[in-house]
Amino acid sequence: MNDSGLFEGGDGTRAVRAGLPEPVKYEPTLPGPVFAAHFHLPGEPTGPYTYGRDENPTWTHLEAAIGELEAPGEDGVETLVFASGMAAISSVLFSQLRAGDAVVLPSDGYQVLPLVRAQLEAYGIEVRTAPTGGDAQLDVLDGTKLLWIESPSNPGLDVCDIRRLVEAAHTRGALVAVDNTLATPLGQRPLELGADFSVASGTKQLTGHGDVLLGYVTGRAGEPMTAVRRWRKIVGAIPGPMEAWLAHRSIATLQLRVERQNATALVVAEALRQRPEVSGLRYPGLPDDPSHKVAARQMRRFGCVVSFTLPSRARADRFLEALRLVDDATSFGGVRSTAERRGRWGGDAVPEGFVRLSVGAEDPEDLVADLLRALDESAR
Repeated sequence: MNDSGLFEGGDGTRAVRAGLPEPVKYEPTLPGPVFAAHFHLPGEPTGPYTYGRDENPTWTHLEAAIGELEAPGEDGVETLVFASGMAAISSVLFSQLRAGDAVVLPSDGYQVLPLVRAQLEAYGIEVRTAPTGGDAQLDVLDGTKLLWIESPSNPGLDVCDIRRLVEAAHTRGALVAVDNTLATPLGQRPLELGADFSVASGTKQLTGHGDVLLGYVTGRAGEPMTAVRRWRKIVGAIPGPMEAWLAHRSIATLQLRVERQNATALVVAEALRQRPEVSGLRYPGLPDDPSHKVAARQMRRFGCVVSFTLPSRARADRFLEALRLVDDATSFGGVRSTAERRGRWGGDAVPEGFVRLSVGAEDPEDLVADLLRALDESAR
């Protein structure tokens, strides 16, 4: 423990202990979810809990846990949880930007970003885009209010030099938000790299069981985070107490899951690179991946997602149908491996045979065997 009472240990211990209240005799170590729309409130409303849209004790524990992972040992850091990753993303964009402002978004980011762009432009906000790779967003920063970074990008897995982009943006007076969904706080800490906001979908690997929709924003205390909190209050994009409790419970196993899934992802990527029908293989943990050099400087772990392209849409569909241990499903980061042909959604600029594979917690040899068998069967 440091002087402020924050734990300064390893990732596993921190994940297990994060956000837990002080122990009380005969009480559970992790209190159950608090279901309350209102609280007893005699006299002046000076306490921490007044109305269910503003605060909830279950959120408080979860927000503390995420903050301890995103910025361990730091004082003055706030985390706010939301009903989904898109609620968290929207809260930053729409709380910080006004008509006449300019924002930079990644052109190769999450497939809902084009919808976000249309809404921003409808509000009179200028939207500029550039790819993640090669730090291309540097070229369109002048005169902007906010830079939005997604690194690694989803689904292409490009990586940018976050610290370099942050320094350039701050020199120009712009705030920086980093989508940390794919990396998780155990893979990358955007605030340590200088970002103003770390934003993520907790639906993915943070909670890791495919049963919770959740989002969060972490940032240093100040007007930008106050504006995010105000936006949450206005919009009411809050998580239910059960979802918040499930998320906190799941964080206890985050380090175990991340270590297993990341290690297996590297094994899977190395196996797939041997297959002649596989092209465009991307995984930042591969030493020869185009993103590896930059990723190795700023990431502690490289994620559980591997992407690659098969020769055609039909081949990709046959491959996915032949898999037995991998579910054909969207999203990523769960303990059960999933894969999908991303072109079916129409929002990503990827080839028809492009496959995004999320590596789960299955035994590596079993998963590799299933993938290779499915590739063989799909060739027939």
